[in-house]
Amino acid sequence: MSTKQKTNGVRILRKYTNRRLYDTSRSCYVTLEDVKELVLNSEPFQVLDSKSGQDLTRNILMQIISEQEAEGHGTLLTNQVLQQLIRFYGDSMQGMMSQYLEQSIGAFLEHQDLIRDQMQNMIGAANPLTMMNRIADQNLAMWKMFSPGVNPDGTPMQNPKRPDASTTETDKSSRSTASRRDEPKTR
Repeated sequence: MSTKQKTNGVRILRKYTNRRLYDTSRSCYVTLEDVKELVLNSEPFQVLDSKSGQDLTRNILMQIISEQEAEGHGTLLTNQVLQQLIRFYGDSMQGMMSQYLEQSIGAFLEHQDLIRDQMQNMIGAANPLTMMNRIADQNLAMWKMFSPGVNPDGTPMQNPKRPDASTTETDKSSRSTASRRDEPKTR
């Protein structure tokens, strides 16, 4: 194969004895930070040992996780979780645990946006300013609802009915009709 390798759309990175990573598709050396970016961008890649061809992808990913945990970017893997994971190695449930973790994280990622929205709603509901804004909006809506000549949405009415004018017209027509009925008929 040529130096620019890409197998089935998978970017190939080679790890040399000097511990450097070489990106064969870009023909340049890359850092663990660059590999992390590949992960964040969901770009498929594989890390191979330059001499033996052994797949070292898991080792590199574990190294990235280890660095993330050490840099204090928030701990995903607490001491207790790590100890429990270590206990599963060699256990008859090891394969099942691996499958369970993979499926659980996959399900979490599928529902991540929904979970994020729910968390925002919970945080927003607990925020006193958000609650005060909601109450103010409700009070304003109530005020507008009882304002004459204004629609419930706050826009002015097109032809607001004035009680005096409509009553007067109705009263005039009723009185004239009633007066005609009450008049004696002359022939």
